[in-house]
Amino acid sequence: MNMRLSKQVTGTMPILLIVITIVSLFHLPGAFGAMAADTDPASLWHLAPPTLDQSPAQRKPWVLRERDIAVDEEILRILKDATARPHPRVSVEFFDGTAHELDITSTVSRFNDTAVIRGSFKAPSHGDFTLVASGHLLVGSLRLGERLYKTEHAGNGRIKLLEVDPRKMPPE
Repeated sequence: MNMRLSKQVTGTMPILLIVITIVSLFHLPGAFGAMAADTDPASLWHLAPPTLDQSPAQRKPWVLRERDIAVDEEILRILKDATARPHPRVSVEFFDGTAHELDITSTVSRFNDTAVIRGSFKAPSHGDFTLVASGHLLVGSLRLGERLYKTEHAGNGRIKLLEVDPRKMPPE
């Protein structure tokens, strides 16, 4: 009797596995896609923890506001990969606490772990950006409406987010 039950179980097991596999292939991607669409965009950067080296530097006359930021390493790695499609939903926050979602239209990767990332902001925000990612650094310009923001390397792997007045900035 035990042997008979064993043959029945082993005979139906492959069929059950095939059915589960087919159902998974047709239904789970849609479920995961719906979950991804419902999630908030991940932030490309966040406020960096204070460092011990907080010597007051002379602020450039064209800088309106500045703060240290830390880039999300995993998102940066994905953005540097020109073959990574679709991109994850990514946002940035400047100084007002509002998240602005990026619409990445171009990623050009280089062999030396460097990538140029270009795009615009999704509605309701209006503007565009060009960022250069190299190693763990992210430098570039982001224009949001009439405001201009820059990220720049501040030394020791630190990055500063700056809001600048383009009328007072020296030509590049």
